[in-house]
Amino acid sequence: MAKKKKKDGEATAKAKSAKVVKPKKPKKAKKQKKAKPVRVAIEEEVVEKKATKSKTKKVKDESVEALSKLADHPLVADLVAAGAVAAVGALAEKKVTTARGAKSQGSKAALKLAGAAAAAAIGKRLMAEFEESKKRRDEEADDED
Repeated sequence: MAKKKKKDGEATAKAKSAKVVKPKKPKKAKKQKKAKPVRVAIEEEVVEKKATKSKTKKVKDESVEALSKLADHPLVADLVAAGAVAAVGALAEKKVTTARGAKSQGSKAALKLAGAAAAAAIGKRLMAEFEESKKRRDEEADDED
């Protein structure tokens, strides 16, 4: 009993010495947001002149031709091949590490690794190509002097 009275006395002393806590104010109600207007694409019939159509068609033909020339370039083929080999290598390495008992982090992580490996390989190949062309230009400049 003495212990209980002592605990009660301590509790009342602590309660008296404690700071008075103010009750919290109720939160204000949130304002409703106004609905934003929705933009709708409306198809309009535009009457174009024949000269404009032929000019637009010519520009499209030129751009398609330029893309096909770019795709046929040997450097682009090398870059695509280097990226693909690096990506496949990264995926194979991921498969080997999971087969050895390492925790698999899922296909998303594997794809990220493959993409990073492909980007690194393409960057490395581009840098090598730029360095090679720079050396050739320097040699040609030295030969002219």
